[in-house]
Amino acid sequence: MAWLEYVLPLIFLFPLAAMAGIVLALRSLHDARVHSPFDSHLLREPGQALRNRLDHAFSSLFLNGALGPLISLAPLVYGMGRMLFVQRQDWVEWALYGLLSTVLVLAFSLLLVRDYQRIRRLKLGLACELAVGQELERLIRPESHPYYVFHDVPADSFTIDHVVVTPHGVFAVETRARARPVAADGRELNQVAVEQERLRFPYWQERRPLYKTRQATRWVAQWLAQQCGASIPVKGILVLPGWEIDSEEARSDIEVVSGEALARHLRQSQPGHLTQAIHDQVIQLLQQRASLRELKHLKSPSV
Repeated sequence: MAWLEYVLPLIFLFPLAAMAGIVLALRSLHDARVHSPFDSHLLREPGQALRNRLDHAFSSLFLNGALGPLISLAPLVYGMGRMLFVQRQDWVEWALYGLLSTVLVLAFSLLLVRDYQRIRRLKLGLACELAVGQELERLIRPESHPYYVFHDVPADSFTIDHVVVTPHGVFAVETRARARPVAADGRELNQVAVEQERLRFPYWQERRPLYKTRQATRWVAQWLAQQCGASIPVKGILVLPGWEIDSEEARSDIEVVSGEALARHLRQSQPGHLTQAIHDQVIQLLQQRASLRELKHLKSPSV
């Protein structure tokens, strides 16, 4: 039957189709949208619309870069399969397969160029949006404001998630995300008990989050004391978003909170008092320390 000569070569396309299915399944990894663990709403930042468009552009780049070679090879693979099932070779037909593959290569190359140019434009637009947003934040958080927040502060061999400076002390804030398990009856278990050296979750326990928070607190206290020449009140805070905290057996050196009222908790907590001169000096030191991370990032080779 002559039609089998055209159907049987499709067998050779199954591996390419399987790889294309895997690529489509992995596309979801490019979804950079994040939801708040408090109310499940999408978190929005300055330039969020451009962030979403940039996410779609990277997703398109991923699909075109991964699916392009597979689709471009499909005519050649089908043609090689046809050669096994026909008795007489038709070179015009093989030339058409080659021409089709060439056209597909050119088409996907143009798509990749388009995605590259679009990503460059979107990144430039996002940079401008962030710069303007940063300037607008000074309306509600001026540099002379008594509260100052630093993110990803580099220590000697680790990074501190957040460091908060208030008129009443300095806070080293560490954040840990843990998924809430579900009981056999479908009820979500969201209570964690804080003991002296460990966190007791519903089905497991951990010591490292408390250890890392104490390590960050000690480092900040020692570093500030060395730089300022005076003892600075430093308090450690471990944030577990979405969890109910039982702190009856906890030590008093650090605090474990759920995160919903973290800002109010920081305003009310008073581990000590900072004079205006020490307050400004601490902020200046942390600004210099935080800039070290940007310098290391600029000096690191791109891959």
